[in-house]
Amino acid sequence: MNLPMLLEISGITKNFDGSMAVDNVSFDIGKGQIVGLVGPNGAGKSTIVHMILGLIAPNAGQIRIFGKDTRRHREEVFGRLNFMSPYVGFPNRLTVFENLSIYARLYNVKNRKDIIHDLLNLFSIADLRDKPMVGLSSGEVTCVGLCKAFLNNPDLLILDEPFASLDPHAAVQVKQMLLDLRCRQNITVLHTSHNMSQVEELCDRVILLDHGRVIADGTPIEVTRRVLQQDRQTPALREVVLLLGGRGRNATS
Repeated sequence: MNLPMLLEISGITKNFDGSMAVDNVSFDIGKGQIVGLVGPNGAGKSTIVHMILGLIAPNAGQIRIFGKDTRRHREEVFGRLNFMSPYVGFPNRLTVFENLSIYARLYNVKNRKDIIHDLLNLFSIADLRDKPMVGLSSGEVTCVGLCKAFLNNPDLLILDEPFASLDPHAAVQVKQMLLDLRCRQNITVLHTSHNMSQVEELCDRVILLDHGRVIADGTPIEVTRRVLQQDRQTPALREVVLLLGGRGRNATS
């Protein structure tokens, strides 16, 4: 099945002070896919996400989102995507509602109050509406970040460790919501995580990185079989990542 490409990455490279963080990486993500970008620590996941978001520039290669060069069509492109990470902070003295209102204005969201109200209910944090961020738990802050990520009804959603601080019940709720949104709105998600069981449950496809290179790309079971070189019947991405972390640069051989 040929899917419209929402994200096209062609030969991107990034080095920091002579150290290669991302080495000639290319991949495409089609509309409606939920894709896991995974690998051991230092594999290049965060650097790739930061380049997609325009926070840092690649030394070489090109990134196109919605068919547009992100450097020439920045406002148009970034108005149609959103990003969430539990490691991105909010102004602590502002309330939950004030923070979300600021982001809603940045995204030119109409009916801001209604949409924020609906999202707070959706993530079961309506009671936190008027509380300053400084008094929230890490899990509650994560839920606020998820509300922010859905404010503009994005076509492309980039999630960096979205379940990191959530309790098991909230994590199940968020996972089911993402699957429902994919069914209803054909939303596209790029998801980074160290929780391989959640990646296996959520993602149609996995892009596996090691030392800045893509070493496998396919369904969770396809990546498992390729890296472990075994005819497994169920995915075992945790074993895959542990293997890469244990054998270092030989993983690409």
